[in-house]
Amino acid sequence: QVQVVESGGGLVQPGGSLRLSCATSLMTFSLYHMGWHRQAPGKQRELVARITSTGSTNYADSVKGRFTISRNNTENTVYLQMNSLKPEDTAVYYCNAVFKFGSADYWGHGTQVTVSS
Repeated sequence: QVQVVESGGGLVQPGGSLRLSCATSLMTFSLYHMGWHRQAPGKQRELVARITSTGSTNYADSVKGRFTISRNNTENTVYLQMNSLKPEDTAVYYCNAVFKFGSADYWGHGTQVTVSS
């Protein structure tokens, strides 16, 4: 069974930083597009950042210039560096893996990020 496990969430003050990690058991990790999504209370889940199998990235307008997504294909892991955090970044952050050649689609259970003074 494929495992997708997020870590690195927590409580941080406005203006602070966190680095989220998503470790996977995907044997062909380099063939997956990876994404970070978030869901705040009472809101729909939204895409935060995405990195393709070839390393191209895109970001939600609300996090551009503050968040950076990266991947390590040797460690089968994707990261989300979050800087200049704002209270509106508070949400559960989920990692998603989508196979570039098919319909395989995996989600983690999420990690809570709370930005508050």
